[in-house]
Amino acid sequence: MPTGVPIHDVGDQLFDAAARVLRRDGPDALTSRAVTTEAGVAKGILHRHFADFDTFLASLVLARIERLDGRSEALRSEAGSGTVADNLVAALTASLDADALAIVALVLSRRDLFARLRLTTPTGIPVLAETTRMIAAYLTAERGLGRIALDTDVDRLALALVGAAHLLLAGQDTDELRDLVAAVIAVRP
Repeated sequence: MPTGVPIHDVGDQLFDAAARVLRRDGPDALTSRAVTTEAGVAKGILHRHFADFDTFLASLVLARIERLDGRSEALRSEAGSGTVADNLVAALTASLDADALAIVALVLSRRDLFARLRLTTPTGIPVLAETTRMIAAYLTAERGLGRIALDTDVDRLALALVGAAHLLLAGQDTDELRDLVAAVIAVRP
């Protein structure tokens, strides 16, 4: 691409390209060259918008986490409507889609990136930890409405649901996820 031609939403364009490379080739193949080639832009474009590739990667993960913040609010607004199990399955499936799973693999494969993200996610694995908080907030709202047992430990339940969803969705088993969520929500201590 010639210099001087404006690129609108270049960050999003680069993030989308990185997600495609991650999904297709895995975290080891994610380089600045692979991203810019996939995006169809000059390599210098990435470095013009991000201090370095590590900053780009951290921004990629943080952009995903920001999307979860929006989903969290929308999910809490679903409390009291539909079924708890259906709401949870929809939220888990959307939050732990192929891009999210690829980002988790990226974070786990790059120690420096993981350490850098400790500033925003001090415990747990980025993306998974935020998804767990989102599910816990939703379960808290449903508990307040009496749709799940008042003595439910929503933090542990959210952790178990996200862990199981991560495992099942990595294997692309959405039917098993539906069955598991329905069974767990139906259990009364």
